[in-house]
This record gives sequence, structure tokens and C-alpha cells, in this order.
Amino acid sequence: MPTEREVLDALKGVMDPELGKDIVSLGFIKELMVTGGKVSFSVELTTPACPLRGEIEANARRAAASVGGVTEVDVKMTARVRGPMAAAGLPGVKNVIPVASGKGGVGKSTVTANLAVSLARAGARVGIMDADVYGPSIPLLMGVEGEPAVKGDKLVPPEAYGVKIMSIGFFAGETEAVVWRGPMLHGVVKQFLEQVEWGELDYLLVDLPPGTGDIQLSLSQMLCFTGAVIVSTPQDAALRVARKAVSMFQKLDRPILGFVENMSYFTCPHCGKREDIFGHGGAKAAAEEMGIPFLGEIPLATAVRTASDAGKPVVVAEPGSPLAKAFDAVATAVASTASIRSAVSLGTAASGG
Repeated sequence: MPTEREVLDALKGVMDPELGKDIVSLGFIKELMVTGGKVSFSVELTTPACPLRGEIEANARRAAASVGGVTEVDVKMTARVRGPMAAAGLPGVKNVIPVASGKGGVGKSTVTANLAVSLARAGARVGIMDADVYGPSIPLLMGVEGEPAVKGDKLVPPEAYGVKIMSIGFFAGETEAVVWRGPMLHGVVKQFLEQVEWGELDYLLVDLPPGTGDIQLSLSQMLCFTGAVIVSTPQDAALRVARKAVSMFQKLDRPILGFVENMSYFTCPHCGKREDIFGHGGAKAAAEEMGIPFLGEIPLATAVRTASDAGKPVVVAEPGSPLAKAFDAVATAVASTASIRSAVSLGTAASGG
């Protein structure tokens, strides 16, 4: 009859393709049981949006089945997100991921909303903090209205599509201008971090305003975040400003998860012809030049606009469509890169798998 030791030795041959370490050493194997010829165990990944889930499961099953005397293998795939535990004011939040652009008009908020919903649909616990004080659009994109409830001395973030949301847009009128100086901006960031009942979250995405101003500085001073996502369109004008956002985070000694190229190309829905309206590949080339991961590209499509105007992210409005799959792929890359970054910051052997 096979033994637990023999099964573990076999599973040591299953490597995490991203870190090059085996899943036993990484602590992925849980609840291993050997009963006669039947072997059962769980593989606990570091994100439910793991891009290598199927590969790791197949390899683990094959390795366990190769042990002499094994007649049946039962593998359960689970996930537990790790993170640097961003700050004392956010004890239940594992990863804070700012989404920045440098330049306005590149679709940063739309990317934030769809990435958050995609991660939530994969099984993660997700929140969005809308820090774009001057132009808060997350409530519109997520279809949420009205002021949040209050519980004790904290605000309770409303939820949409499995995502908790907090925005200054809940408190300011749709046409009311927000005219604030630095100290007031710092105050609202502090309030949204410390006086909101975020609860347990795997990922808190922060939709930053364009530029490199007070809110970015305040966030960097208050939090040890996992890494920033930089959104840009392909053309030089946007990329030049996006580089400034990268430079800002580097000067503040804050990590960057990678670049996302939004509005990367357009495919005509009638003839199928592809047009690179803003050029193509600029963000990927810039990422390679700066030694920053490239997280993927998202096409320009009318469906994004119509779904956003209806308060329904396209990953919900058109699940399974090429557009939704593009957002899902970027969300997976973000989760994977965040897992690796968290492993480095924690100094432990965790993995993006």
C-alpha cells in the first residue's frame, strides 16, 4: 500500500512554472490522506484567478497516480490569497493595488471596474476605492447610487457584482464640482481607508486620479501596497505621461505590477477588419524598455461604452465574449503578478500559481 511520504515525494516533482519550486515546498499541499489505494489532497493556490490552475492540477494528479499501489486520486483545488497586509488601518485587506494612468481619458476607471468584477467572479473578495476625487466615475460604471449606510463610526460600502465600493461620488451631486486643496484630499483618502468597513478583502483596487499629485502621494505615504497597475493607450502622447506615473512610484519606492494597454486595437463588427486606431504595442514596448511586466491588452469596442453607461461592466454584460476574455486575462495576470510580489515582500515561498 502507498504511504503519505511516498505520495509527497512524488508531488515534489510538480513544479510551479513561475517560481521554479515544487508545490510541496511551497506549502500548496493540504489535507493529504491515503486510505488503501485511494489518495486525496487539496492544492491551495495563492489566488483563485490562477492562470496555471489546470496545469498544476493535472500534474499533481498524474504524479500521485504514479505511486505504486495507488488506484484512485481525488484532487481538490482551493485558493488562499496572501498579501503584505497593507496598513494598520486595513487589517483585513491583503493586497492594495492602485490603478494609475498619468493621463486622463485612457479608460483607467473602466479597466478598474472590469478587473475588480473579473477577480470577484473568479472567487476573490474584492473592493474598489474610488480615489478619483475630481471625476469619480466608479458609481456610474458599477450602477450604484445613494449614500452608504453607517455602522457605528464607519461607513458600510455598498456592493455591486460582488465588489465593495466607496467613492466621493456617493456624497457629491452628479454636477457638483469638487474644489479641494491638498489637506482635504489627504483627509478623504485617510477616511476612505480607515473609516470604511472594508472587512476581509483579497484585493482592494484604488482608482487613482490622472497625474502625479496629492492623492498619489498620500496613498503612498499611508500604505504598503502590493503594486500599482499602469493603464495607457498605445500612442506616444499617453505613454509619455504614463512613464511619469511609473517614475513617481519609483521615486516613492513603491512597486509596480505592470502595464496594461487599453484601446489597443479595434475590430470592425461588420467586416472583421482590425484597425490600430491609436497605434498598437506601445505599452508593451515601454514596459519591456523599463523592465516592467506587461499585463495584457484590451481592445477598443462600443460594447465597453454601452455597458459602462448602463452601469454594468462588460465582463458581466457580455461574459465569454472576446472583450470580456481580454479583461479576464488581464485580471489573471494582475492576480498572478500580485501573488509573486506578495511572496517577495513577505519573504516567504509563495507563488503566483
